[in-house]
Amino acid sequence: MINLSNIHKSYQMGSNSLHVLKGIDLKIEQGEFVSIMGSSGSGKSTLLNILGILDNYDEGTYHLDGKLVKDMSEKKAARLRNEMLGFVFQSFNLISFKNAMENVALPLYYQGVGRKKRNKIALEYLDKMGLLEWANHMPNEMSGGQKQRVAIARSLISKPKIIFADEPTGALDSSTSYEVMEILKEINAEGITMILVTHEHDIAAMTQKIIRLNDGVIAEVIKNGELENWKDQFSKKDKLEIA
Repeated sequence: MINLSNIHKSYQMGSNSLHVLKGIDLKIEQGEFVSIMGSSGSGKSTLLNILGILDNYDEGTYHLDGKLVKDMSEKKAARLRNEMLGFVFQSFNLISFKNAMENVALPLYYQGVGRKKRNKIALEYLDKMGLLEWANHMPNEMSGGQKQRVAIARSLISKPKIIFADEPTGALDSSTSYEVMEILKEINAEGITMILVTHEHDIAAMTQKIIRLNDGVIAEVIKNGELENWKDQFSKKDKLEIA
């Protein structure tokens, strides 16, 4: 599904160059639920932007579903994103002057689907999220958890193969975070590949594989059988720090 080989990315900062990604090799199979972790400046947001075709890379190769992604025009990149990818963000990115139904229906508007049909489909996805009765409510009338479920419904409506979630629980309390993660796990169980960026160890431990970045390189890959020990390790560390 996703195959990165020797990916490098630098940004020009005045007369200096900042080398953010330093040779990333990564494979993510269809149907996996993967989390990407790392401290600020580790390169995780840059990696997510490249994976989501929101930014180009300088060196290496990126194959998405067998297609080489490199220096695409914005029109071609937008088409591929609309066909294959869904996005969920920490800040929800809902349009403030549109109600829940209209926000969910937005991707279908860009695909040229008529208003009546796209609104009908949007209502079906809101129903799946348990938000049908909130269809005509504006974002400022909803809680953080409700807004995130609207955002998830919006990410699903175009039937993507991959969903990228950038700190989807970062603005939520613990209880609501776990509810959102259960929804994402259910979506993943339907065969949709899920790639999540998080700084929260307990959230990462709910995924199938953790990719930990450090200073632009993959420092560690933690898989299924190792996750429980990894979670316990950080749980003990947190308790010591609190004490």
